[in-house]
Amino acid sequence: MDKTSLIGLILGLIAVFVGMMLKGVGMVSLINPAAFLIIILGTIGAVTIAFPANEIKKVPKLFKIIFREQQLQSNADLIKMFSGWAQLARKEGLLSLETKLEEIEDPFLRNGMTLVIDGKDTDYVREVLLEEIEAMEERHKIGASIFTQAGTYAPTLGVLGAVVGLIAALADMSDIDKLGHAISSAFVATLLGIFTGYVLWHPFANKLKRKSKQEVSQRELMIEGILSILEGEAPREIETKLSSYLPVHERKKFLEESGVSEYEKA
Repeated sequence: MDKTSLIGLILGLIAVFVGMMLKGVGMVSLINPAAFLIIILGTIGAVTIAFPANEIKKVPKLFKIIFREQQLQSNADLIKMFSGWAQLARKEGLLSLETKLEEIEDPFLRNGMTLVIDGKDTDYVREVLLEEIEAMEERHKIGASIFTQAGTYAPTLGVLGAVVGLIAALADMSDIDKLGHAISSAFVATLLGIFTGYVLWHPFANKLKRKSKQEVSQRELMIEGILSILEGEAPREIETKLSSYLPVHERKKFLEESGVSEYEKA
């Protein structure tokens, strides 16, 4: 479970609904089936129009990505692994790495190392792996854009719902008490539209973008590690180069543990 997604959702609900109660607005006022129909079903309808079926059917999977912790290997562990592979390759040749393929769980990394073992040149390996990253980024971009569009449509549909409610309220102005209640109910749609748009859909889109960026960054690290092995770089050189993918505080600790001197770091 991705704790930040869950905690953020809970805090958003608390901020809005407890804030409403503190303002003297009862929860009964939110029971408005027409508003929920216009906002929720309307947003779903608009998104369905905006995207083809093969992209819409991936939405359940996108929710899993949002609320599931991203399973990425530690960058520091990856660097150490590349260093060990480089040491083995320098001693016994690139073909000796074939025994390591079965240990690799990541398909991208396994594919890259297979290309190296197969004797492909540096430019070919880089091009193939970069194209794979680009294809992945495009898939991720589509997923995030679904929620971005939902976040754009929902507030506008909230205004539409309010207008519909006001039309109904102003159609009969004979009873002032009923008129006030009807006008209040009309703005529930606006509240729901803004809430879902800016507390749910836009943040969901941003979470998908951030997770995509983290995955892309790690795959770029993998490419550099794979190419470094292919080019026969020394393990210490690989550790120094790839440590740039670590946060500053982690980089310093990693290099100290690896025994890289200040001269080598510079």
